[in-house]
Amino acid sequence: MKIPKAPPPFAKLLQDAITANRLPSIMGLTREPLAPNDYVHWSKLRHLTPPSGFTSEEWWTAVKLQRMGATKPLTLPDKQGNPFLFSVPDLVQKELHQIDVGAGRSLGIPEPITNPQTRDHYLIRSLIEEAITSSQLEGAVTTREVAKEMIRSGRPPRDTSERMILNNYLTMQRISQLKKEPLSPTMVFGIHKLVTNNTLDDPAAAGRLRRPEEIRVVGDDFGAVFHEPPPAAELESRLQAMCDFANAKTPAYFLHPAIRAIILHFWLAYDHPFVDGNGRTARALFYWAMLHEGYWLFEFISISNILRKAPVQYGLSFLHSETDDNDLTYFIVAQTNVIRRAIDELHSYIDHKTTEVRQVEAQLRALNLFNHRQANLIRHALKHPYQEYTIAGHGKSHNVVYQTARTDLLDLNTRRVLEQKRRGKKMVFSAPRDLTERLKNMETEVQV
Repeated sequence: MKIPKAPPPFAKLLQDAITANRLPSIMGLTREPLAPNDYVHWSKLRHLTPPSGFTSEEWWTAVKLQRMGATKPLTLPDKQGNPFLFSVPDLVQKELHQIDVGAGRSLGIPEPITNPQTRDHYLIRSLIEEAITSSQLEGAVTTREVAKEMIRSGRPPRDTSERMILNNYLTMQRISQLKKEPLSPTMVFGIHKLVTNNTLDDPAAAGRLRRPEEIRVVGDDFGAVFHEPPPAAELESRLQAMCDFANAKTPAYFLHPAIRAIILHFWLAYDHPFVDGNGRTARALFYWAMLHEGYWLFEFISISNILRKAPVQYGLSFLHSETDDNDLTYFIVAQTNVIRRAIDELHSYIDHKTTEVRQVEAQLRALNLFNHRQANLIRHALKHPYQEYTIAGHGKSHNVVYQTARTDLLDLNTRRVLEQKRRGKKMVFSAPRDLTERLKNMETEVQV
């Protein structure tokens, strides 16, 4: 990722326009929509064709004048004490509407999530998905199947990557428990400690602010510095200001809850208050903010899965905001798009699974002979014929106690739907090769 070219200083552009008697013409440009509707940065706009009769610099001056009239200041200051600013352009308004409709209190909520018999399955899936992809964004290296197997089976992590994923999984569970509480420095420290447990070079750095000697400059392997956070001496007061913002004590005007959550995400990432784990902590705080404001569908949504597919755009949205006069709108534009896509992905996944289940159930009426947990396992086994199942893994997948999970699997073994064997002291279950035929025979027997 390259650092984007910073725009020319606006004061100089304005002075040049006045000196050349071009300001009236430039002001005339501001009466119409000027830039592409993706809230383009100077690093891109300077390569585009400006309006006829204007230079790229004059075009940018008009764009800035137009944007400045819609911006509001935030209580988040940069390292020099200047406030970050933001606006809510039309493309963000559109995304916010989709977020409210797709993840609000009651509108558009898929039936499998409101159904107590199936919601735990989707909850566990989303927790695992977010745990894996959030860790991968920070460098964790392992396959999805191995990570899922670790979480579902309950086995201890074997390396730092697996430990990062397990930490994220436990953190997301904890966030759900904390969603009704106001944010406090103590809560932030607790979240960071969970995220970084047994992954730091200095274990004592978990759950505390970085110290002056622990200089954290965010860059790449080639020496390019992308971000130099505020000095350690300011972190305590900045953290309290961030919590006040998260709890809606500031600013003194209405802020859409999703925008507040996005800015909270940016705030912690900008301050970079910890030795490591800042990105994962920032995303965890975003989830807390959305759940705190009543967007309960976010228990089932993974934004990191979307961010992982375009990590450069994620990084650029930070840099665009920093390089263009603290205009946080760039990050807001990027993140509202990510959130909406994550909601769409969840709805698509549920639609796909619902269709798939209906097709299977239309063919296999014998599934009515099983409880919903057993039926879900059978559906999974039909698509993954070599998968092995354990009592602990089945219990974790459906959020039930050990005895309930044990009863489910032993019953399936008794009815010849699963085969049982021992691996050491552990019971392991797998589907027989002729599972489909056995289920069809059960269906025939039911019909008779």
